[in-house]
Amino acid sequence: MSALHDPSAPTGPANDSQRSRRGEFFAQLADRRPDIALCKASLLAVRTAEEAAALHGITLAQHMILQMLDAVGPASQQALSDELRIDRSTMVRCIDALEKGGHVQRHRDSADRRAYSVHLTESGRTLLADADQEVPGVLKQTLAPLTDGERADLTRLLAKLVTGTAPGA
Repeated sequence: MSALHDPSAPTGPANDSQRSRRGEFFAQLADRRPDIALCKASLLAVRTAEEAAALHGITLAQHMILQMLDAVGPASQQALSDELRIDRSTMVRCIDALEKGGHVQRHRDSADRRAYSVHLTESGRTLLADADQEVPGVLKQTLAPLTDGERADLTRLLAKLVTGTAPGA
């Protein structure tokens, strides 16, 4: 089921009227409270991305872990947790599942024998490549109401917001 449409939701004139009032309420609220609009948009994006990741038997958190390991190389669970803002107990479950599937391996950290570093396997790279093929469709579905220019502006503004600088600056 798409995060954008719930086929089990009741339809009809009364529900259409309620949906219209809710839409007006959120539009007015977004004008006054961009933080709430950002949260609502984020939830929509996360739900859609979770659905896409699930097609490959992983969670969005696991997909992000695979992406980070592919981009930066082996990392400790703590570093992954801190950078990806994933709760440590959730991180352990994610890594356990990825390891069980053969997508990552834990190795003793050569600098700190008490710690482990998480390494991406070839199976993990293949899974990541397959899952990443879904990303353009997810982005298109999530950002469908925006024009190409608005999408570019949103991307630039979000990058500036999360990094504190504009891309390429």
